[in-house]
Amino acid sequence: MSDPIDGAERSLGQLVASATAEMSALVHDEIALAKAEIRQDVKRGGMGAILGVGALVVLLFSLPMLSFALAYAINTWTGGHNGNGGWNLVWCFLLSFAFNVLLAVLLGLVAVAKFKKVKPPEKSIASAKQTAAVLSTVKPHPRPEPGAALDRTLDKASAVARSSV
Repeated sequence: MSDPIDGAERSLGQLVASATAEMSALVHDEIALAKAEIRQDVKRGGMGAILGVGALVVLLFSLPMLSFALAYAINTWTGGHNGNGGWNLVWCFLLSFAFNVLLAVLLGLVAVAKFKKVKPPEKSIASAKQTAAVLSTVKPHPRPEPGAALDRTLDKASAVARSSV
């Protein structure tokens, strides 16, 4: 009987079982790699989405309060508090609105930068392409034609029948 440790003396069944186990492990490793890359990209995309939603929340919910507070503060800073009139309140409100839009644009730009970091799973794609290239060069073991095997079986059966007569 052959030594199972010696690779040159393994049986065909052992070689097939080994190849099947290695292919299964390779597929599992590629799936794990793809999951890890996708998980990382989902985290980046999620952060970008959170920042984008944050930009919208800031723009929508804080605009009225911030606009009024900022407009009256500008009016006060320009001398409106002491009766000298200061800037017209229209200009104060427009300046307040411009500040809020600038804040939303900055948050939106950070969100877009986070979204641009999301990439396809390049390592998994390259590994899958390598595996496909290796598997495409593998040639199947030639099998005898079914008709020839049947003829040999019938010849053996007739030889056995003749020897017993």
